[in-house]
Amino acid sequence: MSNNSRAEILVVDDDAISRQVLAKLLTAAGYKCHVCKDGSEALEAVHAKPPSLLLLDFDMPGLNGAEVLTRLRKDRHSVVAQIPTILLTAHGSEESEVSCLQAGADDFVTKPVNAAVLRARIETQLRLRSMRRQLERQNDELERWRRDLERDLAAARLTQQSLIPQKPLALPGWQVATCYRPVIQVGGDIYGWLRMKDGRILFWIADGTGHGAAAALLTTLAKLLFHHGNVEQDTPASVMEAVNHDFRSIFRARSFMTAMCVALDPATGSASLVGAGHPPLLVVRHNGTTESIASVAPPLGVIDQPEFAETAIDLQPGDAFLLYTDGLFRWAKDERRRLTPQQIEKMLGHSAPTADALLEAVLVNTAPETAVKTSPDDMTVLAVRRMDGQ
Repeated sequence: MSNNSRAEILVVDDDAISRQVLAKLLTAAGYKCHVCKDGSEALEAVHAKPPSLLLLDFDMPGLNGAEVLTRLRKDRHSVVAQIPTILLTAHGSEESEVSCLQAGADDFVTKPVNAAVLRARIETQLRLRSMRRQLERQNDELERWRRDLERDLAAARLTQQSLIPQKPLALPGWQVATCYRPVIQVGGDIYGWLRMKDGRILFWIADGTGHGAAAALLTTLAKLLFHHGNVEQDTPASVMEAVNHDFRSIFRARSFMTAMCVALDPATGSASLVGAGHPPLLVVRHNGTTESIASVAPPLGVIDQPEFAETAIDLQPGDAFLLYTDGLFRWAKDERRRLTPQQIEKMLGHSAPTADALLEAVLVNTAPETAVKTSPDDMTVLAVRRMDGQ
């Protein structure tokens, strides 16, 4: 009884002898006991100081036990409305039991009261009350944690939104279209474009591990590293080497990200690409053919000095290329299967007149808007097309 020694029990019974016997029994068991002679007095006592448990006689003149309990259960204060209550009844019939439970009783005990049974049922209700309060505290803690998480995610979302290009690149003779869909407010995908020292445009995309605030921080770092690498280096391969070196120096192989970059000469259409564990670059030609160029190097951060080999491509008027993250494979209409780069390659429409049309054709087949809430991964797609006659 030590764990309930501070529990206060209010006994309500119109019979003085019953009140005395119950009070003596409960006091001997280690409880603090108070008594009331009728329902009206009980309601006043409960509102003045809610007890740990209410032991309430069912048959009383004036307000009977059921009527008292009905009022308590409707009380606007949860502390009062949820007081564990055991009804005492002189009737052992099923009808009487049902009446007690319908009135809102947590349990009932038949008179004459068996002391052992009464103590056991009181213990049970007090234990349930303790568990309920513990659960309420845990729910409150979870709610505070949820609010804190939402604030963190909101801050991370604002941070990441500032990193994502707010409008497509305006590049004469070229069209650029983008799509970014994180699983939650923030994700592990990031992309951008930079002007290199020799005038080429470096289109880059990266996919880090995880989601949420941690992923937002990782994407922030990725953008800083690519910008820093582009300032210090003059080829896509050397940019990748610099990013890999700095990324590995920070995380020491405890984290990694896939990446791909394409250095494009907008005047000639010649380009060089480098991939690090990233999904293949997809090229769609104006004549209806498609190409897939795979990454050669492992993901950034995995090994110390990987070899970043450049692959040259030439983009003629009407040609386009697609950079994307592997989330595109999982955004299938049929959620039971996962798309492959080869399947996506077949979806590319060479007749698409613009980069926006090309991107839309891919998304219609792989990532319909209805799938936004069901995808297990972030998804980013970047389409770059050389305009006809350029």
